[in-house]
Amino acid sequence: MKAFARRMISIDRRIIFLLIAGATLLPLVRPFGLPIKVSPEVKAVYDYVEELPKGSVFFLSFDFDPSSKPELEPQAVALLRHAFRKNLRVIGMTHWLPGTSLADSIFARVAAEMHKVPGKDYVFLGWSPGGGSLIIAMGQDLYKAFPSDYAKRPTEGMPVLQGVKNLRDVNYLVSLAAGSSGIEMWYVFGKDKYRFEMAGGSTGVIAPGLYPFLRSGQINGLIGGLQGAAEYETLIKQKGTAVAGMDAQSADHMVIIFLVLLCNVFYFVLRNEKGAAV
Repeated sequence: MKAFARRMISIDRRIIFLLIAGATLLPLVRPFGLPIKVSPEVKAVYDYVEELPKGSVFFLSFDFDPSSKPELEPQAVALLRHAFRKNLRVIGMTHWLPGTSLADSIFARVAAEMHKVPGKDYVFLGWSPGGGSLIIAMGQDLYKAFPSDYAKRPTEGMPVLQGVKNLRDVNYLVSLAAGSSGIEMWYVFGKDKYRFEMAGGSTGVIAPGLYPFLRSGQINGLIGGLQGAAEYETLIKQKGTAVAGMDAQSADHMVIIFLVLLCNVFYFVLRNEKGAAV
């Protein structure tokens, strides 16, 4: 036993790196589908979308850029899949100029997957300057704020926007935010003025700071980080990159815990030997 412990204590660290790499890559290629507990704040977003009647207006604001893609893209994909499955009319836009092409590609990819037609089932408005003042302009007249969509098609007369004049006609809005130009801005300049219901999605690092909005009822739900995205994928029964990512994290943690425990066992086996420090 002591001979084996000595060999293991002096094991090449590259083997440990390979173990961690394998624990990370295997779940990403073939997700285990480990059980995921759904939080009430994520369930609230799902329930609201699920209860919207066919043809309702669902507004998704991509308020992030490529640096936050690993956490917020899975949220966007899951929400779009749910909205398209419910045959909602989907409007998208972004307040973050660097994230415009990313948002457009996510929209186009999920729409093609769900066989949805631009202009008829959804519209991506793109980006326009202004921040809070842009939201106010949309609350007064959507077509003046966005005369055309991201593909330069005139917005007025689009079937997807039939009966939609401004933000008061939006049934539900979700802002996926990586910073202050997102959920907080939408609430202050949008929901508070035009009285639509809204929820938020965010990166894990800013999610704790958004809970006061959730507890006060200013937003009715919150999807936080990769964990929140995995919970939403679980609810819509479509496992994607978020579930795979959570499986990879869990596998990494299990390997690290196992190695720490094993190292302690070897330490106690060798602790009476001189120079047996780990």
